[in-house]
Amino acid sequence: MKISDIKYLASFIIPVLIFVGLKYESFFSYSAVLFAFLVVPTLEPIFKSSTYNLNEEEKANKLTSHFFDLILFLNIPLIYISLYWLGVKISSCHLSSFETVGYVLSFGTFLGASGINVAHELGHKDHIFSKVSAVLLLIPSLYTHFIIEHNRGHHKNVATPKDPATARKNELLYTFWIRSIVGSYINAWKLEFKRLDKSNLPGWHFSNLMFLFLGIQFLYLFVLWLLFGFKTMIILITIAALSFVFLETINYVEHYGLMRKQLPSGRYERVMPKHSWNSNHYLGRIILYELTRHSDHHYLANKKYQVLDHHNESPQLPFGYPISMLVSLCPPLWFRIMNSKLESID
Repeated sequence: MKISDIKYLASFIIPVLIFVGLKYESFFSYSAVLFAFLVVPTLEPIFKSSTYNLNEEEKANKLTSHFFDLILFLNIPLIYISLYWLGVKISSCHLSSFETVGYVLSFGTFLGASGINVAHELGHKDHIFSKVSAVLLLIPSLYTHFIIEHNRGHHKNVATPKDPATARKNELLYTFWIRSIVGSYINAWKLEFKRLDKSNLPGWHFSNLMFLFLGIQFLYLFVLWLLFGFKTMIILITIAALSFVFLETINYVEHYGLMRKQLPSGRYERVMPKHSWNSNHYLGRIILYELTRHSDHHYLANKKYQVLDHHNESPQLPFGYPISMLVSLCPPLWFRIMNSKLESID
């Protein structure tokens, strides 16, 4: 590990701000969401975007370092400890509505960035411990089916009409949320039915992972109810919903309007770097574990985040992820900016 690799510890700024908010309450309950959607967008233009790719020796060194995996796994205790602390605070009934809203927004951002996003990285690893860790990170977001649909569905069907997580040109973000959330969940069931059918087992077999995940999530909610009561459980469910809306907004930004060509055989051309929007904005890269180099991730899905490359043929977002997400909330502005970029790469 090089000294320069310490930059990835910036991914813990949001978790640290979550704990600051829990400690000091009041305005500080908004710390994480304000950092993500106010401070980062303000600072990103100051930091120069980089298209630099590591050489083979540098990649080999990073792939043998345990540092990059360790900082991913550290998110598990951070998430569960902070959720427990929040549950205690809410159930004690001394929080104001202002503070409760702040915690909902901040924790929704936290679970999206440090929960689902990290689970996304770990879920692509072959080691069983990594996959179990991914599920643990997805439970608080009530999105455990993501590991099935994303790995076996989204990566296969991305940039085609078959993929619910690929936004069509001129599709509203708000209708996309519904289509992607519902479609991804249904697809996860279909993928498990298909997997079991290949083993000559019925879809309702106990080894169907969707049943396991459903049971885990109900158990999680039951524990929340036992520990903190119904009101707190509902607030934590709201946080979970916000976190996967956060994820789906990123999906919208990452794949908006980009489609693969259908070949005469009926199959689609291979997924290439040109089929996902890329962003080399520095802060977003290190805070989100290089998620913003999404083109290379789809090109080589099992490639670890610390060695993802920039591709010159990848379409580039005009802004970093936080600004892109905020702009997408205003469809006329989003269409005006992004449709012109789509036309320039067609």
